[in-house]
Amino acid sequence: MQRTLQVELDPELLLLALTHRSFAYENGGIPTNERLEFLGDSILGQAVTVKLYRDHPDLDEGELAKRRASLVSSVALAEVGRAIGLGAHIRLGRGERLTGGAAKASILADTVEAIIGATYLDLGGEAATALVLRLIEPLMADPDRFGAAMDPKTSLQEAAARLGTSAPTYTVVESGPDHNKHFVATVAVGDLVSAAGEGSSKKQAEMAAALEAWTVLNATR
Repeated sequence: MQRTLQVELDPELLLLALTHRSFAYENGGIPTNERLEFLGDSILGQAVTVKLYRDHPDLDEGELAKRRASLVSSVALAEVGRAIGLGAHIRLGRGERLTGGAAKASILADTVEAIIGATYLDLGGEAATALVLRLIEPLMADPDRFGAAMDPKTSLQEAAARLGTSAPTYTVVESGPDHNKHFVATVAVGDLVSAAGEGSSKKQAEMAAALEAWTVLNATR
C-alpha cells in the first residue's frame, strides 16, 4: 500500500487510517479512522481548491466550485480508491466483509480521506497535498472522465442518446436504520449495460451507478 501511495507512513498510523468502525466494534472498540477522515476531508478540499484556482484562471467562481465538488465527491474518491486497490487493505468487520464492504463507495471514499489525514499528521502539509494531487490527477487529466465524474447521470444520459438506445432507468433499494441508511442503485441502459452503485443517500448511489455504467460503455465502444 505504501508503495502504491508513494508515501512512507508510520505503520501504526497507516493501520489506523485503514480501520473501519465495523472492525473496531468487533475488536473491543479500538480507535477508528473517522477522526483521520475528518482531517483528510479538510486537506483534500484545500489542495483541490488551490490546484483548480491556479490551473484555471479563466474559470469563474461557480465553475470552480462545480469542479471542486466533483473532485472531492464520494463518487470520485471511491474511483480513486478502486484505482489503487484500496479495498483489499481496509480492515472491516465480518458483516461488512460479507456484504462487499471493500467495494462500497462510501467506505472507499472515507478511507482515502483518512489516508490523506494520516499523511498530513505524519509527513506534513506539503506531503499530504502532493498525495492528493497524485490521487486526483487521473481524473483531471482525462476531460471526458472529469466531466463524467462531475455529473455522471447527465453524462450517462448523453452517452445513451449518442448510442441511440433508451434513456437510463434506475432502481434503488434502501436498508439499515434511519440514522445509518444504506442505498444500492442499479441502472440499466437498454440492453447495453447494467451497473450498480451504493452510497449513504439515494443520490449518491445513483451517481455511483451512473459512473460505473458510463465507464463500461466507454470501455466497450
